[in-house]
Amino acid sequence: MTNQISQMHDEPKKVLVLGGDGFCGWPTSLHLSKRGYEVIIIDNLSRRNIDNELEVESLTPIRPMGERIKAWKEMTGKTIRHLNIDLATDYDRLYQTICDEKPHAMIHFAEQRSAPYSMKSPRHKRYTVNNNMNATHNILCAIADSGLDIHLIHLGTMGVYGYGTAGVKIPEGYLDVEVKTEQGERVEQKILYPTNPGSVYHMTKSQDQLLFQYYNKNDQLRITDLHQGIVWGTNTEETSLDERLINRFDYDGDYGTVLNRFLMQAALDYPITVHGTGGQTRAFIHIQDTVRCIQLAIEHPPAEGDLVMIFNQMTETHRVEDLAKMVKELTGGEIAYVPNPRKESAENELHVKNDLFLSKGLNPITLNKGLLEEVTDVARRYANRADLSKIPARSVWTKEQQAGVPVQIEAVTDQT
Repeated sequence: MTNQISQMHDEPKKVLVLGGDGFCGWPTSLHLSKRGYEVIIIDNLSRRNIDNELEVESLTPIRPMGERIKAWKEMTGKTIRHLNIDLATDYDRLYQTICDEKPHAMIHFAEQRSAPYSMKSPRHKRYTVNNNMNATHNILCAIADSGLDIHLIHLGTMGVYGYGTAGVKIPEGYLDVEVKTEQGERVEQKILYPTNPGSVYHMTKSQDQLLFQYYNKNDQLRITDLHQGIVWGTNTEETSLDERLINRFDYDGDYGTVLNRFLMQAALDYPITVHGTGGQTRAFIHIQDTVRCIQLAIEHPPAEGDLVMIFNQMTETHRVEDLAKMVKELTGGEIAYVPNPRKESAENELHVKNDLFLSKGLNPITLNKGLLEEVTDVARRYANRADLSKIPARSVWTKEQQAGVPVQIEAVTDQT
């Protein structure tokens, strides 16, 4: 194995971006390619298939993968390759690709990423579990089987923690505890911070942590798990180079992220839909910081023998209602309070540590008027592509909600 490691590290740094056609994967692929990494995207294009299923497209026009890659080559002279592999079902091809390519790192975005989609029906719950957990385990098993020293970087979610803090700042992955033995001896231990998933999607991300912990302990795999907040914004420096490179802008009730949805709704003179009281506090990060954090994670891998390295990949926290009021002030839109389709506390506090990325040199992008207006401008530019019937969130968490009245926008509007 020593010779394999030496040979691999003498070569230019090669990364496999799993799920590299998606909202976070595509801009990450371009960001790393621009900075000299050899990038190979592995993606079975399942997110595009889900668009077909839901009968809703990205607000921004997403070009076919081949056209995207050709445009990047024309703009920069750099080559990105794409392999269409279903990571959840085609283990043999994944394993052979790893052995043939001998990547320096693998970036794992290849999971169904929507909590509402994971709760739509029993079929969607089972798909999310089968896809996410099998993909993650196949990746880990293949790396271990290859015998190569590959750093795996996984995009997780802050949602594994739930949305309560027990009065303390949520640490970066681990909790230092002291237990008392039957003999009265006090023993200090480091344990994973307890998970409290709020959807089937979040449950699969919680299970990922245990898979990482096992393969790190048993096979000494080097793994970084990024617990990411809600992503806002649309484009990065690279995706802005040409319209053919433009990133996804999901606005529908299943895949649209909350702040982007608010900005899109306001741009189209549609009520800014706040679920419940809007007292939910969430962690956020701009898409440009997402790609920077991935680069920092590659550049600062855990040492051999270290525990799984866990970063809280977020830059700030906000209450949903406060975000809605901020967008209202910026755009002049109206706020509509609608029934909450999720099973969650009406209000929560959220305090999170993010010291590790700050220590690695991240200079966070925080909410500012200019960037909010930039997203709103994108929404206005492609407003003709919007299907307003897809905006309401119709996936619900419980049978009681399913039996109730469908969520309507004609709810209480805030005129203040």
